[in-house]
Amino acid sequence: MASKDLDRPNVVVIMTDDQGAWALGCSGNEEIQTPHIDRLAKEGTRFENCFCASPVCSPARASFLTGRIPSQHGVHDWIREGNISDPEGKYMGKDRPIEYLRGLIGYTEILRQQGYRCGLSGKWHLGDQERPQKGFDYWYAFAFGGGDYYNAPMIENGEIVEQPDYLTEAIGDGALEFLDTVSEGDEPFYLSVHFTAPHSPWDRDNHPDEYLDRYEDCPFESCPDLPVHPWQINSAPVGVGERRKENLQGYFAAVTAMDVQVGRLLNCIESMGVRENTLIVFTSDNGMNMGHHGIWGKGNGTYPQNMYENSVKVPFIASRPGSVPEDSVERGLWSHYDFFPSLLDYLGFENPVAEELPGSSFASVLRGKTGEARDSVVIYDEYGPVRMIRSRQDKYVRRFPDGPDEYYDLETDPDETRNRIDDVDCSSRIEALRSEMDQWFDRYVDPERDGSSDPVTGKGQLQLARREIDKDSRYAKDFSFYHEVGDEFVR
Repeated sequence: MASKDLDRPNVVVIMTDDQGAWALGCSGNEEIQTPHIDRLAKEGTRFENCFCASPVCSPARASFLTGRIPSQHGVHDWIREGNISDPEGKYMGKDRPIEYLRGLIGYTEILRQQGYRCGLSGKWHLGDQERPQKGFDYWYAFAFGGGDYYNAPMIENGEIVEQPDYLTEAIGDGALEFLDTVSEGDEPFYLSVHFTAPHSPWDRDNHPDEYLDRYEDCPFESCPDLPVHPWQINSAPVGVGERRKENLQGYFAAVTAMDVQVGRLLNCIESMGVRENTLIVFTSDNGMNMGHHGIWGKGNGTYPQNMYENSVKVPFIASRPGSVPEDSVERGLWSHYDFFPSLLDYLGFENPVAEELPGSSFASVLRGKTGEARDSVVIYDEYGPVRMIRSRQDKYVRRFPDGPDEYYDLETDPDETRNRIDDVDCSSRIEALRSEMDQWFDRYVDPERDGSSDPVTGKGQLQLARREIDKDSRYAKDFSFYHEVGDEFVR
């Protein structure tokens, strides 16, 4: 049976897509049904203040895998071109594969070197999807970043196969297939289960009635009903009028359907007899606004991109009964770029790029020991020319080159309703945060991949971020503000 060596635990990382930290029962949302994820939190430690490195999928996933910020790995927007070889444009327009993370080490490569068998089922969205990368040998990958939940293009044995079944269940099936291949071996395994749920679309044709019906009478009080934000762009279906219920019903149903697959995974790992020797991590690539602040979408729900809490804050749960503290809540401030050093530290492996990475290890939290006092540590985020520094008490958002900037006092205004950037009483604090932010980014930014002056729109990255490639050709620009398209979402 897969590794039972207590010094070589198996690892499973479950990553969802566009799931806000608010969209879980265990985080206090009484409307959404997530019993299996809630059970995982009961059997482990839930991180109350975990943040993505960028509030959009591809940059966030690249940072999670490599431990580097976007201005180190060069992925500054969701990857629109470079996913697959499609010279005829059969799927989403003519395309060619681009390995966006070429030359950058991922933690999975280190695990592979240490004898782990590595598998991926679900979303990759870091380019060149048809080819296994970063130490994976089992590769059942979604061909793009988002799309319909039925007849989805999946990569099997290097070929694109349209999956007729509900995509969330198909990704769960792929994960169980990998576990079946390692069940009789002695080597430890690593498994990434990357659901596309609860990413849009949210219409009834994309989700089974058995999940949609659970929310037929839900009032959705956990999602505010506000006027559309003036910066909202055509990046996600906007929930105005009758569409609000359809969007929320589909979103909540997608979460619950994914939760069912988490239950299948837990049951399988238990039946293999390796639950106590398997570290299971649950998180999402970025947060999500479902009407919060009047926004439908994450960081690229608006232009310029936003750094609201619901965009940058993500769920994070770690569970390994008998090893990781159970029914525990960690309240320190942590980021996805902390995961790379934390996992290697927890497993006892040397980090060959430790000096290049900005993250800190929270392995002591997983071991149940008192770690570093993270209240005094700030969190950094970036999305192209938008950067954020967030402390326990406040948040400063800087937009290059000329703003508009934002400053929020999170102690008195946790919902970020009052931008005090022009408040003279806050000027000294803003200047201190700005100086701290500049020094931090100056330390870690790779000038070759620096996104602070890139024209990122939130509509997708087309090429590598390299000096020899013109900046204006790197990113798509085909967006409109919501109100410019007649209050109708244009897919």
